[in-house]
Amino acid sequence: MLADLLADPSVLLPFILIGFAAQLVDGALGMAYGVISSTLLVGMGVPPKVASAGVHTAEIFTTGISAANHIAHGNVDWRLFLRIVIPGAIGGALGAYVLSNIHADIARPVVLAYLAALGLILLWRGWTHRHVIRPARVVEPLGLVGGFLDAAGGGGWGPVVTSNLMVQGTEPRFTIGTVNTAEFVVTLTISATFLFTLGWEAFSTAITGLLIGGVLAAPLGAIIAKRVEADKLLVLVGAVLTATSAWGLWRLLA
Repeated sequence: MLADLLADPSVLLPFILIGFAAQLVDGALGMAYGVISSTLLVGMGVPPKVASAGVHTAEIFTTGISAANHIAHGNVDWRLFLRIVIPGAIGGALGAYVLSNIHADIARPVVLAYLAALGLILLWRGWTHRHVIRPARVVEPLGLVGGFLDAAGGGGWGPVVTSNLMVQGTEPRFTIGTVNTAEFVVTLTISATFLFTLGWEAFSTAITGLLIGGVLAAPLGAIIAKRVEADKLLVLVGAVLTATSAWGLWRLLA
């Protein structure tokens, strides 16, 4: 791989741009890096388990930088963090193990339809200014399910956890910052599981590009999340969630 990069560094450019765009959206809205990156790789013929493993390898670095910036900007609710990070890591390890050994696409159409519906709810709340801030009641199960789907599907931590917490009424800025910070621990767990089950098969030219682009964009997302108004964040999150879920559902059913 190194010889190929030295011979033609331009092969990295498309993946750098995709990694930059995906991480910018993920850091600002709490979702989409894994979904966008995994969709691209699978569409190019990369096996799902290798795509998911590779994307999570890159995300160790991008989520680490994103988490540090969200912490620095005061975007993290540490009580909420503790409630989602442990079940998220457990779910992520289980999902990575399942994907490494069996095919895990059976439930994906149902999950995508559910996420698209959540996206429409968030769009409506943000557009009509009816988002009432209140503490979330269902948290730990979201971490468990989000971690599992993130590993098994190559993305899903942000869409599942961020959107469901916002639907329950949590503050968008702190939800995004907290979920992004917890994602670092979840991603580290998922990557370690993939490394144990698959070895270094996941590392590739595409992942190198995604990593470079993601690292460059990671500091910007926390700034956007801090400065954009809550209602506007809801609209943006709803739009991204609805669009990515609907696109994935259309590709599965087409």
